[in-house]
Amino acid sequence: MKVKEAMVKEVDSLSPDISVKEAMDTLLKRKISGLPVIDQAGKLVGMFTEKNILSYLLPSYIEKVGRFVYEENPKATKKKLTELCQIKVSQLMRKEVITAAEDVALCEAARIMLTQKARRLPVVDKEGKVVGIIAREDILRAMNKEASCAI
Repeated sequence: MKVKEAMVKEVDSLSPDISVKEAMDTLLKRKISGLPVIDQAGKLVGMFTEKNILSYLLPSYIEKVGRFVYEENPKATKKKLTELCQIKVSQLMRKEVITAAEDVALCEAARIMLTQKARRLPVVDKEGKVVGIIAREDILRAMNKEASCAI
């Protein structure tokens, strides 16, 4: 089975020029964790996720300190929260995006997701335009249809 058979063809996306607050509202409203960022020409320019927001809000050393009790609403975090309306998606998005082509096998897309720690892959054509998106759930759904259990 190929990516084109399991991908979602109608892709929600974000503009690089909207505020991080608007993007966060979109993610929360749609109950999703990330979206591709597409420019006016329809080309993929980045990926914006919940992780981008949390990485911005919390100090850069947070992953290195391990387990500890984080103080409630530190001043630095409050300040950064107020800045979310001024910061553009283009400033926080991940610019190096792992993608897939429509004719890639589902197992290869799953391998890429696992090895690159990606939850979703934008599917692009030869010109770099987004033609779909495939998430881990889409791959599992397609593989589940293929599975047959003999009792």
